[in-house]
Amino acid sequence: MLTNGLLQLLSIRAVSRTIHTTPACSEIRKLARLRVVDNSDIGKRAMAEGRPPKCIHVYNKRHVGLIGDKVLVAIKGQKKKGILVGLRQFQKPKVPKFDSNNLVLIDDNGTPLGTRIHVPIPTMLRTILREKTQAKGADYTKLLAIASRFI
Repeated sequence: MLTNGLLQLLSIRAVSRTIHTTPACSEIRKLARLRVVDNSDIGKRAMAEGRPPKCIHVYNKRHVGLIGDKVLVAIKGQKKKGILVGLRQFQKPKVPKFDSNNLVLIDDNGTPLGTRIHVPIPTMLRTILREKTQAKGADYTKLLAIASRFI
């Protein structure tokens, strides 16, 4: 004979097997939807159609994107590279948290595809991109030049 408490425990376990109880992932990983914030032609068309780009690959060891990381995205049936300039996920102290996952599209040598960035960019991105410019050989400082506002 089973007691009343044991029956409740068994029913809770049966329910938890059918319902997914893990929290929502707020990190930039594969298949994460991003928002293009520059005025590149392909980015404007994709956002106007309501088909935002999706992350295919994150170029770092952890495969989880942080501010300033380079990602490969699928946009309008093409593969493009981009730099993450704002994230929704929980940030370190003094790093702003954004309402959406913001992306600036770049080409292979690091120059941005657009000529203007519409949203404010974190100030700490200056130091991150300067370090990556010296280490990788690509010129990411052009991205800072087209930004109009910094937080």
